[in-house]
Amino acid sequence: MNEKISSWNEFFIELQNEDFCIKLNKFLNEEYRNNICYPPRELMFNAFRLTPLDKVKVVIVGQDPYHEPGQAMGLSFSVPQGIRVPPSLINIYKEIAEEYNCKMNFDSGDLTYLAKQGVLLLNSILSVRAHQAMSHDIDEYKMFLARVLKVLDEQQNPMVFLLWGASARRLKVYLNNPKHLILESVHPSPLAANRGGWFGNNHFIKTNEFLKQNGLEEIEWSNC
Repeated sequence: MNEKISSWNEFFIELQNEDFCIKLNKFLNEEYRNNICYPPRELMFNAFRLTPLDKVKVVIVGQDPYHEPGQAMGLSFSVPQGIRVPPSLINIYKEIAEEYNCKMNFDSGDLTYLAKQGVLLLNSILSVRAHQAMSHDIDEYKMFLARVLKVLDEQQNPMVFLLWGASARRLKVYLNNPKHLILESVHPSPLAANRGGWFGNNHFIKTNEFLKQNGLEEIEWSNC
């Protein structure tokens, strides 16, 4: 990997001729041609478009996209305006509201406002077959994610990595740059959060404290 990569465009150009990317693209062409898949193909890389590499301040890694109609929009945990807010995102909003004693709009699940502030809302798998969670869990996506994380880790501007849940926490092996902050907790899904370890983790306050200490503009977490 070229250590001088400074934009997502450079990153994708460098990857495009690698065997695993060629295989991944062939897989996706067949899946989208023969099945209903989400998100729409043109939104698969939405996170990279909305949050340029040199603007990334926070990285949140989800799993695969939502697999019901109209939900997935290429940003982890996010759904388009007008779509019912999923339970995990409700718990994220509740934690933000508690930490900052602020109001949240629980009727809006569109997290574009965070992406535009430098929060990279990355899914570890960028696509899914309709109604079949983890149906695109293939080795080529694991290779892709490893390369994304390596590029992020090599950036010298300080970042916060929010690793929520077991699958996200396993990604810590790719993060070795001492300039970055890693915060871990259980996943915000009701199944995990209601057992303890999510509410009260103060990840949003801790993130902003770190950004402020490093001379970076804090994230406005409230969506109101």
